[in-house]
Amino acid sequence: MAIKSDRWITRMAREHGMIEPFVERQTANGAVSFGVSSYGYDIRVGDEFKIFTNVNSSIIDPKAFDAKSFIDFKGPVCIVPPNSFALAKTVEYFRIPRNVLCVCCGKSTYARCGIIVNVTPFEPAWEGYVTLEISNTTPLPAKIYANEGIAQVLFFESDEECAISYKDRKGKYQGQQTITLPKVLASTPAGKRPARTKGVRPVVGV
Repeated sequence: MAIKSDRWITRMAREHGMIEPFVERQTANGAVSFGVSSYGYDIRVGDEFKIFTNVNSSIIDPKAFDAKSFIDFKGPVCIVPPNSFALAKTVEYFRIPRNVLCVCCGKSTYARCGIIVNVTPFEPAWEGYVTLEISNTTPLPAKIYANEGIAQVLFFESDEECAISYKDRKGKYQGQQTITLPKVLASTPAGKRPARTKGVRPVVGV
């Protein structure tokens, strides 16, 4: 499994719509940088946020998450309270090839301020806007700038196609369009595997 370069990322974005919209070079101009880098792509955070609040004194339960634990906010700058977090989504829509896995890391500009961005891997054949978890680990309010860089995505291409992709097993976050809260699906019968999508081949060496 090898990490993919800026040439591959650019080609996949142009020819296969892997990243939309796509910025072909690192862009800053006073903003937190975004766009393609040597071996990755710096994604932007959009202007819609869900800011965590404990005003309802709810218990955080991943299996039965209470949407009232968040306050919706839309604007150019989001203020994340001290020792709290917010959810957001990327400006970019991703379509991950069947033989590729992506890992996302927070940008150092925010990390050095105690702001941690957490995103789980983008699995093979997943597509959608990415839901971002932005944690403010400091005792002070923190600013998040919408439509600017927030994290970097690294693309790893396997030398072997997976037997079952995220799309094949109808992953619960497939095709997400909005900031998506935690979900837990009903269990599937023991021994039953999702059907593999026919006619879908990996993109290798492009």
